[in-house]
Amino acid sequence: MTAVDDISDSTEVVEMDDVPSQFFVEKHSWDGLRDIIHGSRKYSGMIINKAPHDFQFVQKHDESGPHSHRLYYLGMPYGSRENSLLYSEIPKKIRKEALLVLSWKQMLDHFQATPHHGVYSREEELLRERKRLGVFGITSYDYHAQSGLFLFQASNSLFYCRDGGHNGFIQAAPMKPVEIKTQCSGIRMDPKISPGDPSFIAFINNNDLWVTNIETAEERRLTFCHKGLNNVKEDPKSAGVATFVIQEEFDRFTGYWWSPAAPEDADGGRTLQLLYEEVDESEVEIIHVPSPALEERKADVYRYPRTGNHKHTLLKIAEIRTDPHGKIISAQNKELVLPFTKLFPGVEYIARAGWTKDGKFAWAELLDRSQQKLQLVLLPPALFIAASVDDPQWEELVEAMPEGVQPFIIYEEVTDIWINVHDIFYPFIQTTNDKITFLWVNESQTGFCHLYRITSLLQPGCQQWTREYSPADDDFKCPTEEEVALTSGEWEVLARHGSKIWVNEETKLVYFQGTNDTPLEHHLYVVSYESPGEVVKLTKPGFSHSCSVSQNFDMFISHYSNVSTPPCVHVYKLTGSDSDPLHKEPEFWASCPADYVPPEIFSFPASSGFQLYGMLYKPHNLKPGKKHPTILFVYGGPQVAIAGAPVTVWMAYDTGYTERYMDVPENNQQGYEAGSVALHVDKLPNEPNRLLILHGFLDENVHFFHTNFLVSQLIRAGKPYQLQIYPNERHSIRCPESGEHYEIMLLYFLQHVSGSRSLVALM
Repeated sequence: MTAVDDISDSTEVVEMDDVPSQFFVEKHSWDGLRDIIHGSRKYSGMIINKAPHDFQFVQKHDESGPHSHRLYYLGMPYGSRENSLLYSEIPKKIRKEALLVLSWKQMLDHFQATPHHGVYSREEELLRERKRLGVFGITSYDYHAQSGLFLFQASNSLFYCRDGGHNGFIQAAPMKPVEIKTQCSGIRMDPKISPGDPSFIAFINNNDLWVTNIETAEERRLTFCHKGLNNVKEDPKSAGVATFVIQEEFDRFTGYWWSPAAPEDADGGRTLQLLYEEVDESEVEIIHVPSPALEERKADVYRYPRTGNHKHTLLKIAEIRTDPHGKIISAQNKELVLPFTKLFPGVEYIARAGWTKDGKFAWAELLDRSQQKLQLVLLPPALFIAASVDDPQWEELVEAMPEGVQPFIIYEEVTDIWINVHDIFYPFIQTTNDKITFLWVNESQTGFCHLYRITSLLQPGCQQWTREYSPADDDFKCPTEEEVALTSGEWEVLARHGSKIWVNEETKLVYFQGTNDTPLEHHLYVVSYESPGEVVKLTKPGFSHSCSVSQNFDMFISHYSNVSTPPCVHVYKLTGSDSDPLHKEPEFWASCPADYVPPEIFSFPASSGFQLYGMLYKPHNLKPGKKHPTILFVYGGPQVAIAGAPVTVWMAYDTGYTERYMDVPENNQQGYEAGSVALHVDKLPNEPNRLLILHGFLDENVHFFHTNFLVSQLIRAGKPYQLQIYPNERHSIRCPESGEHYEIMLLYFLQHVSGSRSLVALM
């Protein structure tokens, strides 16, 4: 609920005669609530959007200058309503007696990143829904450190600019970004710079993977999965695109990955490789959601993997060869030597993927449909060949493969519940060809997510490939030589929703974020991965921190807050003896302050034995000795980081979320029926003002079907209800006017509820 600073003239104080207690209630008219909400949203929005984010440290190598680093980030400059690329100079020295506030400097000159009238393409709008993006402007960027190249999507196009790297830094005036021209029709999405050759960038257009050279303007389509048909039923394939469930339930928003290696050929040309996911959703249900352009009376058509649906997914490599001038000589797609489903039977989800730092292996986290078995797999690029198993060339290409080329399952987790997918995998460069060491987190061993250093032996299994070869369960499994716990205890290392680790291979230290002190606070810690023991906290207690560590590990930045402090940014320098890097002390360097009115934190023991926490927002005119009506706001799902519009029939929700907790419908019919509220409306009260349902009509995540079916069941049972529809909103309310109306409606309903107990279905 929103804290209220004052009581308007529309306030009416009443006593509610609700046996056995009396409650003190402030009643406001609709207009009164509107004034309060309008003011509070403006204030809270300013606080939330003002703090910078997505930080990138770049060390300055000009020792004669006064600054040691340049810090890049996204933020909303004063007077602007959209995110932009900004930077700050971090000085080498500071005055101890002075508070240094970072000066925000514009990188871009008079650049409008938001499309005119705030109208995004359908693809961008849906990605914003999956990422839960509420801000406008530049929402992400890619940066290539060696060349100083920035790449970002804005105003329905792609742009780049350069700062840093071998080109030096801009001095004063903001720069004009360069638009990357194209012959493609439609929007270009998910742009990425090639680490091995930054003149090449890749992007997704109409569900296929493309590349372009920003120096020569040469553009090439790499995959041909999407036919471009108007009939979705006959056009089910995509390449390089993360599907709905992967985005919504697994927090993966890309479907392709550049290899960091781009080796030179004998003639001076290069070979570039991209690992990508190809998906065939032929067996996934097609649904129709009303189009935002309601006056056209059209519907958007989607493939929605309702529980029980199935898709086919593959991993492939796109390989590009260039001449010494960067001109593309050839481009071809390579498939695994045997079909993906044959090599990895039972795999439903490619949860994460990428490359080792030297490009020697592609890697993938593979998850079965029940999400109870996870395999971490290394895939040598030579395992991908330019022919499928049915092609005449297959045998010839297989014979040319180096001996012993195979997948390596270097780690496996199996549980009897479900595995939470995480973002922590750090493979070290191999020092010997027969083993690999990496950092990983595991939750299933102790019930708490902790860091481990693991060494796996790359033990050969298959020696010869044939069309008939069918791998056994342990053919590719690698024995674990060593598994060392770096952290332990009844707390966890933060490893999901974009959390990172920073590994200093020179000092053998790993920096990570976790909850070692209290579950109420996230802190930055450091521990030795060579001789684990003491875990050292680097951030200030009493706050929750989201941190970024500089490339040379001498500074870190904390985006922090607590219930009494709004989001702020502090920069710290790590000082101390190089002989004891674990115990270097963080020294405050610079700040970005702000303030707001806080809630209170409370806790209580649960029957499980764990302490549960909550936040209490009290009214400003609290009357001592009087009871006040209380709103209990709980997300009823089995996990916490999203509140959704009400799922009323679990058979109609997506596979990734539903099957993770409830198994497939045929194995748990009783559970699906018991958990579907629309099948139990007879248990709801017969009193008015006890049930309010709110739903965006265009919701492509929790479809409006859920509310439609619930309402039909309520009518059939003769139950009272209130329904508020937002015709032009999806799963999250984006339009400021709709958001304001939603909050007013919620408060107006709550102050007119009958009795002391009410059910509110929140978006």
